[in-house]
Amino acid sequence: MIFDETDKKLLALLQQDCKQTNKELSNKLNLSVTAVYERIKKLEKGGVVNNYVALINKETINKSFVAFCHIKLVQHSKDFVIRFEKEVSTIDEVLECYHISGDYDYLLKVLVKDMASFREFMVKKLTTINHIGSTHSMFVINEVKHTTAITI
Repeated sequence: MIFDETDKKLLALLQQDCKQTNKELSNKLNLSVTAVYERIKKLEKGGVVNNYVALINKETINKSFVAFCHIKLVQHSKDFVIRFEKEVSTIDEVLECYHISGDYDYLLKVLVKDMASFREFMVKKLTTINHIGSTHSMFVINEVKHTTAITI
């Protein structure tokens, strides 16, 4: 899909705050409300915008301990990969899971309350997955940058 400057500005505004009304967006973009509505619908139908979500402040819900876990499977068979991905997808503490290249097979982003909660997550949930050969965890000391916005 090709984006003109107005599409790019619209996408930036939506990523900043998707609760803005079409009227507010039309004022910022110098377009009619109908034109803004049509552009948004075009972006949604084209699969560029595929969801609207509320981003929760993790400190306010007492879940601010972030860990990254490298996972190595015992084998790289199709069955082990499919089973691991299915099982890890059901674990609430896992926010993101990526199949990666390099020394490890997967990278998980995990969010829990504290170190004790992380240990419980590891012992009772993650390591119960049969196909894991080894894990390596790292803990966030300070979040330097966190964004969900993608520059177009």
